[in-house]
Amino acid sequence: MKFMMLVKHAENQGPPPKELMDAIAILSEEAVKAGTMIANGGLAPTANSTRVRVSKGKLTVKDGPFTEAKEMIGGFAQFELKSKEEAIEGAVRFMELHKKYWPGWEGETEIRQIFGPEDFTQCMNERSEAVAR
Repeated sequence: MKFMMLVKHAENQGPPPKELMDAIAILSEEAVKAGTMIANGGLAPTANSTRVRVSKGKLTVKDGPFTEAKEMIGGFAQFELKSKEEAIEGAVRFMELHKKYWPGWEGETEIRQIFGPEDFTQCMNERSEAVAR
């Protein structure tokens, strides 16, 4: 099962402490060696971002920063894991590092399962079977 973990926090919290980054590097290295981490990275601030949106049939392009954003996605990691429980355990370890090395930091890690074409096919088949009953 593939999972995407999204780290969310307030926009202007400043750079993370070196101790935190060192601890995350160790955690990431362990996951890469175990073959569970597919990719990870930090994301630039919204001031360096652009949104392309379709709304009411109109396409717009808007450069950041985005004043309406209360929190931003500051980073991500993609994993291949056996279960959602394993994803939760990993996210807890990651957030414990933030708690330990960046006192006062507030944020969250959102865990989302990634679906491939085979997952959508299975979902559509299950829906069709349910409707047929």
